[in-house]
Amino acid sequence: MFIINEQNDSAKEKSNKGESLMKGTFILTIAGIVVKVIGSLNWIFVSRVLGGEGIGLYQMAFPIYFFALSVSTAGVPVAISIITAERVAVKDIFGARRVFHISMWLMLLTGIVFSLLTYFGAGWLIDYQFIRDPRAYYSVVVLAPAIFFVTLLASSRGYLQGWQRMTPTAMSQIVEQIFRVITMVVLADLFLPWGLEFAAAGASMGACAGAVAGLIVLVYYHWKLDRDIKEMYTPEELKPRPDEYDTPWTHIITRLFKLALPVSAASIMLPVVSNLDLVIVPQRLEVAGYTVNQATELFGYLTGMAVPLINLSTIITASLAVSIIPALSEAKALNDTKRVYEQTAAGIRISNFVCFPAFVVVCVLATPISSLIYSAPGAGPAVWACSFSIVLLGLHQVSTGILQGLGHPSIPMVNMILAAVAKVVLNWTLTAIPALGILGAAFATAADMGVAAVINMFFIYKYIGYGMEWGHLAKAVGASVVMAGAVKLFYDFTMSAWAINAVSTFGATFFGCVVYIAVMLIIGGIGEEDMARVPMLGRVSIRFLRRIGVFKTPAEEVSANKEEAH
Repeated sequence: MFIINEQNDSAKEKSNKGESLMKGTFILTIAGIVVKVIGSLNWIFVSRVLGGEGIGLYQMAFPIYFFALSVSTAGVPVAISIITAERVAVKDIFGARRVFHISMWLMLLTGIVFSLLTYFGAGWLIDYQFIRDPRAYYSVVVLAPAIFFVTLLASSRGYLQGWQRMTPTAMSQIVEQIFRVITMVVLADLFLPWGLEFAAAGASMGACAGAVAGLIVLVYYHWKLDRDIKEMYTPEELKPRPDEYDTPWTHIITRLFKLALPVSAASIMLPVVSNLDLVIVPQRLEVAGYTVNQATELFGYLTGMAVPLINLSTIITASLAVSIIPALSEAKALNDTKRVYEQTAAGIRISNFVCFPAFVVVCVLATPISSLIYSAPGAGPAVWACSFSIVLLGLHQVSTGILQGLGHPSIPMVNMILAAVAKVVLNWTLTAIPALGILGAAFATAADMGVAAVINMFFIYKYIGYGMEWGHLAKAVGASVVMAGAVKLFYDFTMSAWAINAVSTFGATFFGCVVYIAVMLIIGGIGEEDMARVPMLGRVSIRFLRRIGVFKTPAEEVSANKEEAH
């Protein structure tokens, strides 16, 4: 009886861990979608207030802010979440809190330094023509305080993520975006009579207002966590351990730097690669025979339309990558190799499951989607070519999160550098081929993600023995092929009947996803264990699928096991 109860408790604990991972992913995904929708609406309103020239002034200042932010905070949430999860796993609550307090002091100092550098460096950037228009000075100056508050945000989010609490991050992101948008629109309109440069500066103040609002939200969640800790742990467990006094604060800071710096370096690689694209792609398009205007237009199709669609398609895997880091750190701290393996396998399966249908939709409906969203059917070929990046980017995001959770953040950084080199070579070679042109640059982007993902997977196999589940991958590919046919047929039929692109595109997408899920269920691409991980809908779906005979009931499973035993 004890053994049975112990097995049930173990199964329940494993199920809860799976739900924790998927619940966190689900929460961050919803938040990401809401933030992107609010951000899109924001640009509509702000553009109407500032116009093209005012937006240009704002955009001149923002890269400086983004760079300072990347250097000061990019790897901090990951580092803090890893160390916190390790301490929580062994019930060293005092140690987890100590990590947070030390990291907050560190980020307080970092925020002050980078804020002052941005404030006092604004004039230098203007004088030395790094920013060409002197009117952008005010936009840079008002962004300086935002860096200070965002560094504190990063530390707070990382600590709460280490407790595998993703709701605080999600809610703070939404509140931050709402206050940012409101402040941008109101202050831009309020300062416009004083001059366009002051209106752009008013819009820039939105970053600080949003950061302060997000920080206030996190204060509430920190209070809530402290209350929950007192209920979950005994006073004895909350006391510092004897070895805690032997761990100097410099050791914790050193560990934070070792974990954060590779992540920060990897995040800086993204704007570096984008700048290389800016230099290489238009030039090589001209070599392929395009005029300067045509090369600029094609470059806009790729970077301004196709790439954002690819990033939107992988919003689930980006959220999954954040959620899986503390989950794996906890399992690794407990030396639970089985759970490390299972969490990794689940992450890769989920990545393939959600990215393949996204790839099919963008690939098959590239031109209709371009027409619907951008009113630019000419972007269709670039979107089509970039669609192959979706599966590879999703795998890269999740595998990067896995390696970071396993305590190897430097490996993804090195892999990104190697992949960037491959992309530069392919950009230079393929884009200049007249038959390819901008398609060559899009394929180079796919290769960039593919190289990084494959090398990541090699190291995952090296450290924990997990290799790609080719059977599951084959089922996802097979279901995707059927889905592609269904999407194409539905779109062509509805367009010939009603000729309304929006109806046909949305309808084909929904119909294709239904077909994909149905095929995956029929061929066994979705198991009951995977379905149980899905928040809210998982258990309801399992009951329904048992009723229609797709999944076996517990009684049927017992009967089948007895027959196998005989």
